[in-house]
Amino acid sequence: MTARENKHVLSEKEGLRICEKPKCLWKGCQDGTKEKHDADSISEGTENLLPLEPEMRFHIRGLRNDYYLNLLDWSHKNLLALALGSVVHIWNGENHQNVKNIDLCSSCNYYVASIAWMRENSWLAFATSDGEVQLWDVEIQKKLRTMFGHLSVVGALSWNGHILSSASRLGYIHHHDIRAAPHHIGVVRQSKQSVCSLQWSPDHKHLASGSSDGLLNIWPNDPGATRECRPLTSISHASAVKAMMWCPWQSDVIATGGGIKDRKLHIWNISSVKSLEMTDTRSQICSLLWLPSTRELIAGEGYPWNKMTLWRYPMLSNSAELCGHKGRVLHMSLSPEGNRIFSAGADDTAYVWKYRRMKPNSTHFQEDIYFN
Repeated sequence: MTARENKHVLSEKEGLRICEKPKCLWKGCQDGTKEKHDADSISEGTENLLPLEPEMRFHIRGLRNDYYLNLLDWSHKNLLALALGSVVHIWNGENHQNVKNIDLCSSCNYYVASIAWMRENSWLAFATSDGEVQLWDVEIQKKLRTMFGHLSVVGALSWNGHILSSASRLGYIHHHDIRAAPHHIGVVRQSKQSVCSLQWSPDHKHLASGSSDGLLNIWPNDPGATRECRPLTSISHASAVKAMMWCPWQSDVIATGGGIKDRKLHIWNISSVKSLEMTDTRSQICSLLWLPSTRELIAGEGYPWNKMTLWRYPMLSNSAELCGHKGRVLHMSLSPEGNRIFSAGADDTAYVWKYRRMKPNSTHFQEDIYFN
């Protein structure tokens, strides 16, 4: 059964309902809030270059407008997880159906602050605002374990095989061996400020961490590290390093995006500790993705433009813009096939952007869906 065939039988219990766009009262759809650009528009002169079109729009309730959290991830098994408050919504990227909602505690004061899929299976890790790290098997819908150790919001997670790394607002990075009963095997300290980005390199040799004080650290693969350990490399930025991603085809290259006081997109070679390229985006950068099929970068931006911009690599020339969101584009994730992007914004809307070579004759939304 396709998403379109199934859309009229979705129940309120599933947390999904269809929006009739012409009558929609959602703030992102009201005629009175329409801006110069909408989701069908792109920057002038780039029509023949843009490989993306909006395929689907979601209305979402409960997404925290917090620059320092990481609430979205798309698994290699084509499952997309989005954290809304204390609930993690699991969506099947193939048949466009809701798979599972994991509700930690609707009456509690804490919320999910970060999520990350394990590459090898359907295990999902997520961390909370009170310092817990939980591991779930989504396929059998069962919590496998809860791991403690952090004393504050855990805003970033990253997997390296069976090692799960987690980072908190107190500046600590913990390493957990999920196979062992005593899971906590190492800890390092980034700084005294909040760690807001964390990612193992594609070759598993290095861990990159960014923090709210503008520090990018590169650590060796040493899960048993202690607090006395120091990073291999430290690179300072003018503001928080939240948008960050390793290049999938060059393991020693990493891209970083600056916050509101920086607004610059950087490409770094961590072997030589040199800046390969830099451009001023004139906007806060909230999220970053590499697009392997076209060797481009896409940046999710905040104030003042709230758009998604494609940049050619390595020269960092602007190739196109997507202007669907009316709030900052806090999170983006790429599908396992590499042909779709999911974006979630502070305007309580999310999009699936279909990635393809040929320019369509017309662009339209297949359907609008609510996440409650």
